Amino acid sequence: TPMIEVEISSYGRLSLKRLLLDYNGTLALDGMLEDGVKERLKLLSEKLDIYVITADTFGTAVQEMEKDGVTVEILHSDDHTAEKRRFLERLGAEHTVAVGNGNNDSLMLEYSVLGIAVLGGEGCAMSTLGSADILCAGINDALDLLLHPKRLIASLRR
Repeated sequence: TPMIEVEISSYGRLSLKRLLLDYNGTLALDGMLEDGVKERLKLLSEKLDIYVITADTFGTAVQEMEKDGVTVEILHSDDHTAEKRRFLERLGAEHTVAVGNGNNDSLMLEYSVLGIAVLGGEGCAMSTLGSADILCAGINDALDLLLHPKRLIASLRR
């Protein structure tokens, strides 16, 4: 099974099999994917199963993502924070890296084996920042951490 494995001194071994991403504010701004995201996701899809979880506020997530082999999960409940966490648990949090920026991503980042907060055009909710293991300046930096997993060592080792 393809995966990303990295051993981090005093932190532990990460065996990542899945990538769970928020859409708006994380992968996309105002419903449109950030430049460079598609190319990086295509490369990552060779190593990880990729899921996008979204309320699809702008109605663009499914058409943007599913044609590229990404599974899109549309949120339906009134409590997106809990719904995202439940979806993470169904995937298996111990092998899933989660990436998000919004308040409703906080539990998804907290309970995943690796939580990456993204500070993009929408900003990053403080609760999500506090739940993350790493903060990245943008989505491409976050995806590059996974494409070059040794970069995680410098940020996470103690």
